[in-house]
Amino acid sequence: MSKQAIIVRGGWDGHQPEAATELFLPHLARNGFAWEIFDSPAIYADADRMAAVDLVVQCMTMSTIEQEQARGLSAAIEAGTGFAGWHGGIIDSYRASDAYLHMMGAQFANHPGKHPDERTGEQSDYYIPHRIEMLPAAADHPITAGLDSFDLVTEQYWVLSDGLLDVLATTTLPARPWDPWHQPHTCPAVWTRNWGAGRIFVSTPGHRVEILENPNVRTIIERGMLWASR
Repeated sequence: MSKQAIIVRGGWDGHQPEAATELFLPHLARNGFAWEIFDSPAIYADADRMAAVDLVVQCMTMSTIEQEQARGLSAAIEAGTGFAGWHGGIIDSYRASDAYLHMMGAQFANHPGKHPDERTGEQSDYYIPHRIEMLPAAADHPITAGLDSFDLVTEQYWVLSDGLLDVLATTTLPARPWDPWHQPHTCPAVWTRNWGAGRIFVSTPGHRVEILENPNVRTIIERGMLWASR
């Protein structure tokens, strides 16, 4: 019998929610998943349907969620449904929902950009070189085993987080002459979280398809989805 997944995608088009999620469907198929795709979080309020789901993959930047939908998602995860995603599609979702933020334990705050004189009004204003640093905990974890620290040129997420994340990789945002902060700041970049009987996986790298196709990023996300699944 196939494992059951749902893909919830939409929100801000700049994160390419359709193309980004389509990239990972062959991986899910190879690993025995059947799936349905939804363009809103309304499915989360369907308790019977959610009880049968092994994995939720979400790529829904910003947008809104109703209270019963947020409660339904949290209840499903607490009962064992896995929840996985990347970048703003999972940690810049439903900004006004305290229930969602509490469950996630982390929220996108900012992505510092280039020097103001170098900006042109495009997304690339915020593509800056940075390093994803693997922590010792990553050496033997099934999501990150065998992977070394790596460099990217893309959005570098400043993340607000609680102390209940199991962090596998971090990234350090420098304090540049034009920044208002005064010392480097290290944020989680790849992590897992246990919520009831369920597992949550997050990768902050994943702004657009070209970053998702980076071999390190793609490997982390593909493994992360399988790790999170019931």
